[in-house]
Amino acid sequence: MRHTAARTYRAVHWLTTRLQDGLEEASRRPDRGDISTTTVIIWVAAAAGALTVAGSIAIVIAKYNGNLLGI
Repeated sequence: MRHTAARTYRAVHWLTTRLQDGLEEASRRPDRGDISTTTVIIWVAAAAGALTVAGSIAIVIAKYNGNLLGI
């Protein structure tokens, strides 16, 4: 039990240290290369397109599954 508590303490300590370092960095350099709105829009569009293609393929496979079994 003590071993688990020690690991948990180390994990929480590491996480809080990383958070504090990140906040200090953000206060030192307010413009730290945050992702732009355009990049977010492109990624969302790409993910939506990929999901649309995957969904279309799944629908076609489900529709013609009986016909494809003999191939």
